[in-house]
Amino acid sequence: MIDVRTMKLAELDSGRREELLQRRVWDKADVQDTCSAIINAVRSKGDAALLEYTKRFDGVDLSNVGLRVSAGEIERSPKMLADDLRAALLRSMANVRKLHEAQVPRAVEMVEVEPGLWCGDRWNAIDTVCLYVPRGRGSFASVAYMLGVPAKLAGAKRVVLCTPPGPDGKVDAGTLFVAKELGIEEVYRVGGAQAVAAVAWGTESIPKCDKIVGPGNVYITAARRMLSEVIDPGPIAGPSESLIIADGSANPINVAWNLLVEAEHGENSCALLLTHVKEEAERVGAAIQNLSGKLTEQRSAFAKEVLEERGGILITGSLEESIEFANDFAAEHVAIMTNDPWAVVSRVRHAGEILLGDYPIISLGNYSMGINAILPTGAWAKTASGISVLDFMKRTSIGCASASAYESLRSYVPVIAKDEGFSAHCLAVEQWQRS
Repeated sequence: MIDVRTMKLAELDSGRREELLQRRVWDKADVQDTCSAIINAVRSKGDAALLEYTKRFDGVDLSNVGLRVSAGEIERSPKMLADDLRAALLRSMANVRKLHEAQVPRAVEMVEVEPGLWCGDRWNAIDTVCLYVPRGRGSFASVAYMLGVPAKLAGAKRVVLCTPPGPDGKVDAGTLFVAKELGIEEVYRVGGAQAVAAVAWGTESIPKCDKIVGPGNVYITAARRMLSEVIDPGPIAGPSESLIIADGSANPINVAWNLLVEAEHGENSCALLLTHVKEEAERVGAAIQNLSGKLTEQRSAFAKEVLEERGGILITGSLEESIEFANDFAAEHVAIMTNDPWAVVSRVRHAGEILLGDYPIISLGNYSMGINAILPTGAWAKTASGISVLDFMKRTSIGCASASAYESLRSYVPVIAKDEGFSAHCLAVEQWQRS
């Protein structure tokens, strides 16, 4: 039985409000200390440390099979999946590909800002990227294609995939199937903070990467933060979170399911309903009690902890107040379940994704709709976006000035250079020799 925590926004003091808004748990001292020890060990011991930590944390001895998944294992992956799962993965990948193909920029985009003066951008793929696919509380083939499709469309020269092994030492077959379909040949059975350290520094088996992208638990997030001067840590994604904006018009069972979708991720997740209708809060709370028994024992336990301690139902004074709080919260997933969602969506400024319409089901976005499900968490949606093709590319500015453009600017640049105290800047323009 889940006794959903129900709060009233008007009764929250500043401390309790801040506690509700604060979801970042990666910066706790014990997490930092653990990650620091792991990072130092991987840097000094390489593969030996990876094998040691995999045995300690995952309970698997990989000394006989090695860290890299063989080409044969990847090739055999389709046979390891049921027909319906293969079909679902292929259909979902196709939708993700269609949306992300539209994100690919032209190689060079130039604008003539004034006669003879051309400026623009050249887009290039990042050379070596690591896709991190978690596994601890389930298998996540969907994460593999949410990362792999845009990485491949971007044209990354080398794509590496790291994912923890299962109890049998094998990598999830669905993840390997995605890798096979996308042409990802380097898959390593390593996870956690040790995987981040491995691709940051490089080991005997695992290459040093330029960037790591993908969701993870608090230890992975902390390790990425701590190694941000060694490797581009990519956008922070995880633990998962959702927020629902409702006004009493939605079916309470549907609202309850959307809350449970996020709450079942794990004890560090957050699922929150905002409504100004007290009766809706009561109906949804009752629905969750009835529906939670349909979940597996593990997922029901996660949902109970999340909805009783980290999330729940927040009763606001009005729909406008719900929207205002939603923007402060800046959730990973926002589902608008109101009578007129299109009147609300433009006012929700901060969200990783927004789902609306008759079927604003978070699961649809997570798997098959086509939008990327790897999204900013912990209020980073105020400044960051979900994963796209551009996360695997970089932009280089290009400028080209003709003689006429040089003549038109030569009287302005020295003025600014002198004001800032740069004599060479000034003289270079004034005394430039024509070819």
